Amino acid sequence: MAAVTLKRVKKNYGPTTVVHGVDLDIKAGEFVVILGPSGCGKSTLLRMIAGLEAITDGEISIGSKIVNTLEPRERGCAMVFQNYALYPHMSVAENIGYALKVAGLNKIERMARVHAVADLLGLKEFLDRKPTQLSGGQRQRVAMGRAMIREPDVFLYDEPLSNLDARLRVAMRAEIRKLHQRLGTTSLFVTHDQVEAMTLADRIVVMNKGIIEQVGTPDDVYHRPASTYVAGFVGSPGLNLLQAIIDRSASCLRFKDGQTLPLDYTQVTQVTNGPIIFGFRAEQAQLAKQNGLTLKPSFQEALGSTRLFHGTVADEEVVISVPGNEPMDATAAISINIPFSAMHFFDVTTGRRID
Repeated sequence: MAAVTLKRVKKNYGPTTVVHGVDLDIKAGEFVVILGPSGCGKSTLLRMIAGLEAITDGEISIGSKIVNTLEPRERGCAMVFQNYALYPHMSVAENIGYALKVAGLNKIERMARVHAVADLLGLKEFLDRKPTQLSGGQRQRVAMGRAMIREPDVFLYDEPLSNLDARLRVAMRAEIRKLHQRLGTTSLFVTHDQVEAMTLADRIVVMNKGIIEQVGTPDDVYHRPASTYVAGFVGSPGLNLLQAIIDRSASCLRFKDGQTLPLDYTQVTQVTNGPIIFGFRAEQAQLAKQNGLTLKPSFQEALGSTRLFHGTVADEEVVISVPGNEPMDATAAISINIPFSAMHFFDVTTGRRID
């Protein structure tokens, strides 16, 4: 395993910049997930590390070696693709062992390593089958086996679970995490699915339009989002964000329709009088009998153990989560309170977090 370091890495396609001077340090043995929507530059970043895309500017190091000019096969990386990229005319065993065959390893040693990898991935009974005879999850494990057999310094996963159904995605997430715990190989995993990011990552890199918005543990990114972008993107549902005004003279937070929440300014030293973006998580809103914010519900989602109430506060969209067995009128206004520990504040101009 090896550390991966990116310094001011940039990628242009003609006059268009798609990755804007990214700096990132990944420790040896770490599992890092690069998270963001389509078009944010996450797959481009992964392909530049693999050597499949040339960088426009900056420096990429794997271990102690700068790899900018090295061919993909010289970088010590193995990549697992979204579409599996298996050879349909080859058996599972031939697909897994193909890189060793190309490298000239003799058949006895090659098959010994194929069997060892297949045993690790639960594929031994499928070694004689062709990819078309396998399920989606089995094909994805074959693709992982083909990467593993090279014993790389770094695993690169490019949205490998997006072609699977929901149940298989859950199962494969667990397989990938267990595999990482066994092997300890440095891993970078690209996805647009924040659930995958939260469940797999040691650290998450949240990308937006070619820049890094935040790098942190899943807990950091969820509980202390660095910007309104991260706050809205991470979590299901995302953080509720409302326009408000800080009124220090009245020790309160004032919303557009005149509603207020009390605020203890001795605990919030960095916020000043004036406009602010106020945020809170759906599950942290508390039902209140009085003196709370009034939420006007529009519809609800029953999720078994919980219910999500969608509505508006001060004419802005809000979602709150309540226990599934809580007796509530789905059409009546709901009074909610937000404890101080659940409050988030963001700069109205930059969208960056204010602590």
